[in-house]
Amino acid sequence: MRRKGERSKSTIDSTWPHQVALPERLSCREHWPPQHEFCNALDVSPRGHAFVRDGEWWNVKCFSRKEDADRFIERFGGEYTTPQTRPRR
Repeated sequence: MRRKGERSKSTIDSTWPHQVALPERLSCREHWPPQHEFCNALDVSPRGHAFVRDGEWWNVKCFSRKEDADRFIERFGGEYTTPQTRPRR
């Protein structure tokens, strides 16, 4: 379920197809502010995805351009994921 005006998961996947998954421990708390600041200059979805793999939560940042996703991975780590390979919640 989503709120009125909120983008659907499929809209996010089609508009921001270059997706990077990071373990929650590397994308929250003290890690979030530098990532947020870095992404301010990029075309990144305001809403991402999350999933659980091997008992660990992962957060997914979604980019419209592959170059932006590459730059994010180079700076903060993470791995590429797609809607087809991303586990369901």
